[in-house]
Amino acid sequence: MGIVDEDVRKVRDESDIIRVITEHTQLKKTGAQWMGLCPFHGEKSPSFSVSAEKGVYYCFGCQVSGDVIDFVREIEGLDFASSVELLAAKTGISLRYTDHNEGRRRNRRKEYAEIVQKAVDFYHQRLLEDPAARPARDYLRSRGYGGEVARQFQIGWAPDDWSLLSRALGLSDDDLKATGLGGINKRGGQYDFFRARIVFPIFDAQGSPVGFGGRKLPDGEGPKYKNTSDAAEYYSKSDVLYGLHWAKAEAGRLDELVVCEGYTDVIGCHLAGIERAVATCGTALTPSHARLIGRFAKRVVLAFDADGAGQAAAERVYAWEEEFGLQFAVAALPEGADPGDLAGSDPDALQQAITDARPFLEFRVDRVLVRGDLGSAEGRARAATEAMTLVAEHPDALVRDQYAMGIADRCQVGIDELRRRGAVATAEIRRGQTTSRSGGAVVTAGAFAAADHLTPEIQALRLLVHRPEEIRAHLSPVLFDDQRNRAALAVLIEATDLHGARAGAKSEIADLLGRLAVQDASDDEPVGVLTRLAYLAAERAAVSLEAEARLSGDLAAYQPSISYLRTEVMKLREVVASGADIEQLVRWLTDHFEGRVDG
Repeated sequence: MGIVDEDVRKVRDESDIIRVITEHTQLKKTGAQWMGLCPFHGEKSPSFSVSAEKGVYYCFGCQVSGDVIDFVREIEGLDFASSVELLAAKTGISLRYTDHNEGRRRNRRKEYAEIVQKAVDFYHQRLLEDPAARPARDYLRSRGYGGEVARQFQIGWAPDDWSLLSRALGLSDDDLKATGLGGINKRGGQYDFFRARIVFPIFDAQGSPVGFGGRKLPDGEGPKYKNTSDAAEYYSKSDVLYGLHWAKAEAGRLDELVVCEGYTDVIGCHLAGIERAVATCGTALTPSHARLIGRFAKRVVLAFDADGAGQAAAERVYAWEEEFGLQFAVAALPEGADPGDLAGSDPDALQQAITDARPFLEFRVDRVLVRGDLGSAEGRARAATEAMTLVAEHPDALVRDQYAMGIADRCQVGIDELRRRGAVATAEIRRGQTTSRSGGAVVTAGAFAAADHLTPEIQALRLLVHRPEEIRAHLSPVLFDDQRNRAALAVLIEATDLHGARAGAKSEIADLLGRLAVQDASDDEPVGVLTRLAYLAAERAAVSLEAEARLSGDLAAYQPSISYLRTEVMKLREVVASGADIEQLVRWLTDHFEGRVDG
């Protein structure tokens, strides 16, 4: 899908770049240029220069540059089309699309946003004015959230009425269901989805309302929290983070986002001066969340329950660090505390916990060692072994070795023996057979035995085992970096069925295929997996060519290929690729790199 080129040029030409940029940072005219503090990195002296005449900007500090569309794209975390649409809305320009169906879909989403905004206003007014909402107001005050906070975050009250919102908005049945605001009962009547709940409106990264999180009162009925259903056409909990549109400005300056679990945690963080806080909406962090976070910041501080933070994300966090360039850390909150409560009782302690957040692996290892019995030889050995099981999950051998030395010192064990055990644990984890000692008995370490590090390559092979017709035609050895995974790909492509593939494979490959065959691949999306494979392959190729260019000293000879790959990497980071785009990239990689890939 694309916007007609003529309309893109019109938007670029008619957008006032000075006005757009001053919404995010102050500019002062200096001669023919405008200068200000860069909104993309923290600085005390202005180094951000804007030319109104040429419609471009450049930062002499961090070297970001571009036109008004680029600025909106970077500051708002949008793709190209959405950036043009935002500017078009500001300038009153109507856009034409190369795909008319896509144009209608986008216009429909704008209509849904307007409907949900009416619901936000309706619920908010009920909270502020309805006598029946007094228990909700009293509850919020007990949490330290008065009228000013309710207005700031547009908190609302869904009355205890089956269809008050539906009647007030007068929506069609289709719009009511598509927006997730309600449904249709067996008699054909409309009903509201939220009733007798405090509602927290959820906005997308640009500030458009997309849904709600509803909390019951302490004496209310039903689950504590109820969120807009994923069945709604307009809402997907895996693609939104509560508070992101408020958090993105500070996140951009500090290159950090604080991820909480609940709506009141985000509000508490804001009131404590931590404006870069966001929360998931009734779900664990997903790859879509990680991709979204990466558009605004590279450091991610998990402000969850002190124990659950490390355990909940352990299976995927390293893959996300590699795939999206993120750095995960964990805030060591006091035992049993959450950010919302701590913000009210001791905001300084919350600030300190965020400031002192430690790298993901460091936090997890420290928790094991603090709880271990380091007063006895047996206790130190058990703690060291358990800690090394965590360290073994990290994909970087140099990082693993640094942690091994620290663990050896704290547990007073020999580094050589600990390295040996670490190597064994690493190999076992790679095979999905890691074990640890507990109470003197050897048991399978289920928490640490995720069969294989869940990389896009493993997901692709898993899809090839379970749903080959959806992915076989698009896979190529050039998309795979791991030699074992390339060998598994070759076996699966050549064989007619899984049994034949396993029968003719080496034991290591047969073992891998056996594990993949019993895993659930129902949530794996072929297009998303292929996009990530293509992104990583293009990134590897670009890095390889850049290194060759530096060694040869002839950058000009390599520049066209490097530029092509970097453009593909940028596109694949922002959007899910089409099959045709991936096939084109695969052909290019095959032509240029086939001889470097051992099959």
